[in-house]
Amino acid sequence: MGVGYDEKTAGSKAVPAEGQVGSAPEASGTACRFCGQLLSRTVVDLGMSPLCESFVAAEDLDRREVFYPLNVRICEHCFLVQLPEYVAPEEIFTEYAYFSSYSDSFVQHARDYVDMAVERFGLGPSSLVVEIASNDGYLLQHFVERRVPVLGIEPAENVAAAARERDVPTQVAFFGVELARELVAERGAADLVIGNNVLSQAPHLNDFVGGIRILLAADGTATIEFPHLMRLLEANLFDTIYHEHFTYFSLRTAERVFAAHGLTVFDLEEVETHGGSLRLYIRHEQDDSRPVSEAVERFRQREESAGLESFQPYAEFRGRIEEAKRALLQFLIEARRAGKSVACYGAPGKANTLLNYCGIRTDLVDYVVDRNPYKHGRYTPGTHIPIHPPERIAETKPDYVWILPWNLKDEIVEQLAYVREWGGRLLVAVPELTLLP
Repeated sequence: MGVGYDEKTAGSKAVPAEGQVGSAPEASGTACRFCGQLLSRTVVDLGMSPLCESFVAAEDLDRREVFYPLNVRICEHCFLVQLPEYVAPEEIFTEYAYFSSYSDSFVQHARDYVDMAVERFGLGPSSLVVEIASNDGYLLQHFVERRVPVLGIEPAENVAAAARERDVPTQVAFFGVELARELVAERGAADLVIGNNVLSQAPHLNDFVGGIRILLAADGTATIEFPHLMRLLEANLFDTIYHEHFTYFSLRTAERVFAAHGLTVFDLEEVETHGGSLRLYIRHEQDDSRPVSEAVERFRQREESAGLESFQPYAEFRGRIEEAKRALLQFLIEARRAGKSVACYGAPGKANTLLNYCGIRTDLVDYVVDRNPYKHGRYTPGTHIPIHPPERIAETKPDYVWILPWNLKDEIVEQLAYVREWGGRLLVAVPELTLLP
């Protein structure tokens, strides 16, 4: 059954007793992946959807596609919001279509982070930085430029190959306790462990966090970034729900998970990525050289005021999603009836949650463009909308260009300034349908 419990001072709710996490089999199916309790309460059910990065080749259009439920649950015991593990991570991440370097703003975010980390943690040629889920080296390349030794851990071979081309040493593997032990034996403990947008993608959560504890040097720091659950609810960011995101964290739930493995969140920042994320600074529990900051306590109080450990915010979230779907479909249907053409800019994974949930296909939009050549000539999973290079927009001059990666809206609006030449309009659908000036 689940792991054992006792009361901890990290919060008013019960959390796993230290030393007992991971002693039971890893939770799966309808059991909470942290505490092992049965999941019986649904946050939102977005129906059936294919894997969001499984873009379809032209020769496969007539072949069967596999759809999985998108039924988000909340643990009534520890309040961790999560998807059951419908799909093994090997099926999702072994070959992956997402390359971070195609976003200028993400690369700049990474550069700014490296500048901060080198100064704050005093990193240099004798340090070791390990990034978990390092993608195409978009972040670690900046440490390499500063001659700080790095290692990337990336499960997708095709993405890791792109990182190596940037001279970023990258090991193809899934991260957990076993790999962490191997890395420490081979290279020693890491002064800085980075996990950006990967904690949510770890189905074996206790094994993943347990690996961070092993890999991290006694006086080292781990920084973990993830989209914040409170922002997801308040801003109606329902398209960030997909099978690759197994878990959706608040500060309080993240603190419980780390505390159960002997790790302490001692500082945090809010960052703008993915519509609003948290960057947590984490140390070993025994390292008392860095006290927990006032920022952490203030943020705990904000989450308490938002009611994240009650069920009301989740019920309200469900109603907003349904209304957003109705408004979007009404706009697209009226545009088509008026003879208007609609194209989409960007083919991020989250767009496929939106397209499939709303049932949007080529009867409502003509095509999608994307900067990533890997996606050109392919089709969106489930909805089979063709994907072209960005030049297609200037060639066809659509009346509306729908920006699907709304989190990169400002960057993309600049790239699409030429659309106004023929009177075209730009729009986003999340957090709500908006025609941009």
